[in-house]
Amino acid sequence: MYNKYKQVKNYSKIPELCPIPNLLDIQKKSFEAFLQRFVPADKRKNQGLQEVFINVFPIQDFTGNLILDFISYSLGECKDSAYGCWEKGGTYSAPLEVKINLISKKTGEIKEQDVFMGELPLMTENGGFVINGAERVIVNQLIRSPGIYFDEEKNSGDSKSLYKFKIIPNRGSWLEFGFDSSDMLYVRIDKKRKIPATTLLRALGYENDEEIMELFDYEEVIKATLEKDNTANEKEALIELFKRLRPSEPPTERNTRQLIYRLLFDPKRYDLAKVGRYKINGKLNFENRILGKIVAEDIIDPNNNKIIVKAEEKINQKTFSVIINSGIEKVKVLNSENETVTVFNEKDEALMPIVDKLSEGINEGIINAIVAEDIINPKTGEVICSTGDKLSDALIYKIKKCKEKVKIKKGPSLTREDIVASLRYLVNLYREIGYIDDIDHLGNRRIKTVGELLQDQFYIGLSRMERVIRERMTIQPDVSAITPQALINARPLLATIRQFFGSSQLSQFMDQTNPLSEITHKRRLSALGPGGLTRERAGFEVRDVHHTHYGRICPIETPEGPNIGLIGSLCIYAVVNELGFIETPYFRVIEGKITDEIVYLSADDEDKYKIAQINIKIGKDNKISQDDVPCRFRGDIIECLPDEIDFIDVSPKQIASISASLIPFLEHDDANRALMGTNMQRQSVPLIKPEVPLVGTGMENKVAVDSCAVIVSQDDGLVKKVSADKIIIKNTDNIEKEYILKKFVRSNQGTCINQIPLIEEGMIIKKGDVLADGPLTSEGCLSLGRNILVAYMPWEGYN
Repeated sequence: MYNKYKQVKNYSKIPELCPIPNLLDIQKKSFEAFLQRFVPADKRKNQGLQEVFINVFPIQDFTGNLILDFISYSLGECKDSAYGCWEKGGTYSAPLEVKINLISKKTGEIKEQDVFMGELPLMTENGGFVINGAERVIVNQLIRSPGIYFDEEKNSGDSKSLYKFKIIPNRGSWLEFGFDSSDMLYVRIDKKRKIPATTLLRALGYENDEEIMELFDYEEVIKATLEKDNTANEKEALIELFKRLRPSEPPTERNTRQLIYRLLFDPKRYDLAKVGRYKINGKLNFENRILGKIVAEDIIDPNNNKIIVKAEEKINQKTFSVIINSGIEKVKVLNSENETVTVFNEKDEALMPIVDKLSEGINEGIINAIVAEDIINPKTGEVICSTGDKLSDALIYKIKKCKEKVKIKKGPSLTREDIVASLRYLVNLYREIGYIDDIDHLGNRRIKTVGELLQDQFYIGLSRMERVIRERMTIQPDVSAITPQALINARPLLATIRQFFGSSQLSQFMDQTNPLSEITHKRRLSALGPGGLTRERAGFEVRDVHHTHYGRICPIETPEGPNIGLIGSLCIYAVVNELGFIETPYFRVIEGKITDEIVYLSADDEDKYKIAQINIKIGKDNKISQDDVPCRFRGDIIECLPDEIDFIDVSPKQIASISASLIPFLEHDDANRALMGTNMQRQSVPLIKPEVPLVGTGMENKVAVDSCAVIVSQDDGLVKKVSADKIIIKNTDNIEKEYILKKFVRSNQGTCINQIPLIEEGMIIKKGDVLADGPLTSEGCLSLGRNILVAYMPWEGYN
């Protein structure tokens, strides 16, 4: 309950209608999604720890006889509470047990066993970890998202634009395509030597010149590349690729196929992840390239031969929908120089071979993929599987008998179609259709939260363990005597997890100077760390405030010094979605009227809409009463009519972090002084007698409660007993709940953590009421300093 013991007068002109999410959700929800501890094994989603086990297992020996398969995992009970572990200098963790099957193909025997995989550190209630008696925090990392990025370079000689793009996976080799100064289309795999892009296309099965030219609708730039390509067929292309990628080894056709498969198409080595697939599909979207463009020739519906759009007319939203529904595969539009450019409709599906020519086995890219169209046996007419079904091993075996290829929805693996679609976009860009990417846009940067960082470490640990298991399977003389326990040695996994928590750049000693410094540390965003930037390499652009930071990353709170702009803080209303992108809430506006509907928008989604600030004039019935309303649209401030507005902010403090939102009248502060103020608040040490601020911002109670500095009642009930170190509440079901208070505990920074009861025996309390104050809180509110005491003294003396 907000400040129950003191009368608070609210002077704000704008009502707070959108609730602030729990300030520790970024840590807690991420760890819960990773662990899925209290979700039954058969109902767990394919994410976090479950996803890692599914990706690594099954493990086969080199002969294919023994198979070690994962069934489920479970976590045991903790030996002690988090506070108990802290007191004894231990680690707050739980034992991880994994149910494993060992299958022998020769005998058909299946051995099932629960294998102990070591102790897994658990998150405490306040969003930290207790490791060897010290409280630690895993800082969230802000990194470039996997996906496809188009860029432009100016040629030093004639300032000609040279376009290029990179396909960046979550795990695996980087692919770079681009134009050189002589207009040749090249490819570089893992930053190695340049190769004509058509050589790679030939190696992927697009063998002759005619086939390649047809892919790009006979574009001249492709013709120029083919002229410089020394290969004439698939075999020559494979040999040429191997010479460029592995110059010291003897080239063979088979070796090259295996090399390309390992580099680009093996799901265990190359992974775009869900987010990479989402970014690629979004970038190669048909709509982005043709909407608003003038058509070069009539677009005719193939189903009824009617004209959808006439030549020299613009494609609008309505006609675009008709084009999509009619299944048109390519459209000819005019660029800025009135040249005809062919734009292809890149679909979110791929025709994949069941037996992969590169790996010479079942195509692993189709296992567990979603079928894009019904698969029917041509001989019997039987529907083997329907659209939307998942391809299991049994289904693949059935389909293999009657089909060579299967159409699937594109997943986390790269496909030939992705490479062709990306090259078509690059050719369009060369002809001035499409746009390059802004790497500092928050649609291209995402958050790796604690769950994902731990998932990466588990993958590394289990991959190391996998190698050991394979070797043990091979050297065992008696197959019948082998058990899962004998094959699995969890030491490589435990060492990886221990190293991450103990010495990773993102695992930090928790800043416990005061409750604000603690909660800010857990909401911190760092662009540094493994896979991120370094202080020396980071330029001005990446440190600067971007228009997409609005409501997502605080423009004020950042350190002074070499880390400026590389370490930030999440805004108070911001949330992280399942793909890792930061979202911020807005009220929807319909025909100039503000509705109660709250919509969370990512930076990519926000670019599509006109958004007003909350401080505009609003009349009766929530109607916008201003004629010209300043709005944000793709980084610009424009003036709109009320009917043109799509969304409006939820609060004026939406743009600030916790620390900045605690400063009253922040808008009157100079930006540099505000930055210093937010950082200095975190250095405030606990006082013997904290004092509630006379002027606050309304965030004081929220910070005190969410940081777990104060003790909050979990039920309605009656206070049975109050002492200095214990409070007992009897709830409405007559069950007594005990709350233990921390008394004169030393924090990480050597400051004092002491909790003092606020209630008395016999009081009736409600759920959410503050029962005890903590360090630097008073009456349930954060109280970082003292109110200024002004003494009046007569001028002429008389004192």
